[in-house]
Amino acid sequence: MSQQRVLITAGASGIGRAIAQAFVAKGARVFVCDIDEPALRAMADVLPGVHTAVCDISSRTAIEQMVPDAAERMGGIDVLVNNAGIPGPTAAVENFDPDAWERVMQINLTGTFNVTRVAIPYLKQSGAGVIINMSSVAGRFGYPNRSAYSTSKWGLIGFTKSLSIELGGDGIRVNALLPGATDGPRFQQVLQGRAAISGKTLEQVSADAMSSQSLKFLVDPNHIADLAVFLASDSGRSISGQALSIDGDMQHTST
Repeated sequence: MSQQRVLITAGASGIGRAIAQAFVAKGARVFVCDIDEPALRAMADVLPGVHTAVCDISSRTAIEQMVPDAAERMGGIDVLVNNAGIPGPTAAVENFDPDAWERVMQINLTGTFNVTRVAIPYLKQSGAGVIINMSSVAGRFGYPNRSAYSTSKWGLIGFTKSLSIELGGDGIRVNALLPGATDGPRFQQVLQGRAAISGKTLEQVSADAMSSQSLKFLVDPNHIADLAVFLASDSGRSISGQALSIDGDMQHTST
C-alpha cells in the first residue's frame, strides 16, 4: 500500500479525515480536496505529507481541474474515495425546498459522477484501481423527512453496481460503504432535526436511533476508515460491486 495514490473528496474532517489518516498510516500518498479551506490547513498541519486543494464538488469545472491536479501531484491515481456529500434539510416532501433537493443531488450524486468520470482514465492506467463510494444506511432504508438524502444514497448504490460491471474488465473494483449512526457533529445535527420535526427531546430521538440497531453504540469513523483501507488492499481484490453496511446491525428505519 506504500505505493498507492489515493484521492479523497471532502477529506478534511469527519469520516473523510479518518480515511485520509488511515491511508497515510499505511504509507500511501494522499490527496484531499474539500470546500473547507481552514479545515484543510488544520489537517495539513497534522498530516504534512498530504496534498490538499479547495474544491466545490457541485462545480463540474472545479472537478475537471482538481482531479488532473491530484494525478499530477501524486503521479497517478490508484484509489478514489468519493466521500463528499451533504445531508440536506429534514422536511416532509410537500414542504421540501426544491432548490435544497437539487443541491443534495448535485453534490451527492452528480458530484460523485463527475469526479469518477474524470478519474477513470487514471484508474485504468493504475492497473489495480479502486473506487469506494460513500453511501449510507439511508441507501437501504427509506427515511421519512429525509427524502433527498435517502434518494441520493440509494442512487449511489445503483451507480456502484453499474460501475463495478462496467470497469471490471479493466481490473477496477468498485464498492460502496453504508455507515449507520456515526459519531460526530453531523449525526448530532441529524438528531436535532429529528427532534425539531417530531416534537421529541434530543434524548428521546437519540434513544430511538439506538433502538433500531443490535449494537447500542455509534459507529467509530476510524472503523469506517479501516474498512476502506481493507477494500483498497490486496486482501480486498476479489470484492467488487458490494454495498457493505457498517451500522451496528441496524434492522429498521429510525424515525
